[in-house]
Amino acid sequence: MLNKLLCVLPILILFSFISDVYSDKITVGLIYDIRGRGDLSFCDAAYAGAERASKQWDIKIKEVNPGQSTDIERAVRGLAKLKYDIIVGVGFLFREPMNRVAGDFPNTNFVLIDAEATPTNVASLIYKAHEGTYLAGIIASMKTDTNRVGFIGGMKIPLVEAFEIGYEAGIKVINPEIELISNYVGVTPQAFDDPAKAKELALSQYKKGVDIILAAAGASGLGVLEAAKETNKYIIWVDSNGNSLAPGLVLTSIIKGVELSVYQSIENVVNGTFTGGLKNYGLKEGGVEYIVDDVNKDLLSDTIIQKVEEYKSKIIAGEILVPSIRKKNVKE
Repeated sequence: MLNKLLCVLPILILFSFISDVYSDKITVGLIYDIRGRGDLSFCDAAYAGAERASKQWDIKIKEVNPGQSTDIERAVRGLAKLKYDIIVGVGFLFREPMNRVAGDFPNTNFVLIDAEATPTNVASLIYKAHEGTYLAGIIASMKTDTNRVGFIGGMKIPLVEAFEIGYEAGIKVINPEIELISNYVGVTPQAFDDPAKAKELALSQYKKGVDIILAAAGASGLGVLEAAKETNKYIIWVDSNGNSLAPGLVLTSIIKGVELSVYQSIENVVNGTFTGGLKNYGLKEGGVEYIVDDVNKDLLSDTIIQKVEEYKSKIIAGEILVPSIRKKNVKE
């Protein structure tokens, strides 16, 4: 009896996949990198966008956690073979796998978050996070008591360095004398899932007199959060709204519009208007924002908010171009 069940089980699983693909429902595949859902960051935000869409339309969501980067291409190709209507790669690690896979499935809609792919059926969603962290820098510069603030990034790559560069520019525009101390968890993708190392770095910064840290480190940011709680110091969250994670300590959250853009991508598939190519989301497009809500509003004075809004308006109007790369020193 057990042997018969073991033989039948794979067939039942196969038919469950087939029923998903060939039903009338729009099929949505979400493939996460490294930590996956539960990161309190953009993986959770991507799912929130898909879940929001599921309440609007009759869709079927399939979540995949590859577990390691070598499984990413297999996961993307697997969902494409199953004829999913839209496949979302949540993270920059999906760039090369989508470059290799998307061309083989020209009738499948792909979405790539935080990177740009070349196939025409891939919508590459790029967020100008540096515009958001510029505003965070203004907040930090006006809130610090020690004139020493911190930044902790996950993997040291240009994508994350842009967070730091925008943050520093916002700090310096208010007070050039404020010192910024920066650390990165590592140089591999695992740096986004090492809360212990991030906590160690954060505690070290706080001991050096830093009283505010912006954490742009994925799930590693949870370690920075623990350090903030232990030292009763401030933290700035990114990618999703983390204001309620430590009420009284999270000054603000700089969110990317991952939830909105995933929702809109699914909406475009439903309406038959999906297009590939580069999609930029900044302050002007509503793809980046700083969050003030009932949890953190008492932490930010009217003076701080007015100053942030002043600079936000200038960025949207094109009067300020926030840097995302460092200028190279040119020797005379």
